Amino acid sequence: MPGCFKKTLFALASLVSFVSFILIVVAMGTPKWMTGKILCKTGADLVNATDPELVKFIGEIYYGLFQGGKIRQCGLGGRRSKFTIFPHMVKKLNTGLHVMIIMFLCVAIFFSLVSFGFCILNAIKVPYRAIKGPAGVGLWNFLAGGFIVLAVTSFMAAVKLHQLTERIANFRENAFQFVILEEEFEDCFWVCVASATAHAVNLLLVAISGINFPKIKTKTEEANVTAEDIMY
Repeated sequence: MPGCFKKTLFALASLVSFVSFILIVVAMGTPKWMTGKILCKTGADLVNATDPELVKFIGEIYYGLFQGGKIRQCGLGGRRSKFTIFPHMVKKLNTGLHVMIIMFLCVAIFFSLVSFGFCILNAIKVPYRAIKGPAGVGLWNFLAGGFIVLAVTSFMAAVKLHQLTERIANFRENAFQFVILEEEFEDCFWVCVASATAHAVNLLLVAISGINFPKIKTKTEEANVTAEDIMY
């Protein structure tokens, strides 16, 4: 049986793994990874709008991995609309990269659950195989955190290098062209970053569990020293 200290560490690590699993699932299902302001360039050019008048042509957009919405401002008031990334819009994006982000997160979910199970196992007993022990827990957390980092990095690349927001804003816009004035990573993106950080914390807990702290002798143990012990 593991000691009380190790039990506590692995129980805490199992909780962190489960929280990470919940965070990834929530982040994937929420359409608030990015928000931004979009300018209806076509409408602004038609009326030759000056700076004070540009406010009438500035709308908003938000989106996640599967869905989103926008407010079109083309001079005649705001028009709200919602959209889904699959199955049609994804063809106009960098399809491979977008699917890869989702796959990375799905793999991270799997390894988070594996980490959760192995942490529970190590909190209950000492496994006889190394892969089921602290080394295995460290491996699963490293893989889970690594895949989350890959997903987050890939999403940033899609936004900054492949103009993801602009492509989404202009999807099926035949009459108007939109340009991005500003864009910002939202809560769900940072939730994924927090999930990766949680697995880094677990790696630290696993490392601490491997430290053999010296046992403190009690006064009773010191008093039980015999004459033979002194001679040796």
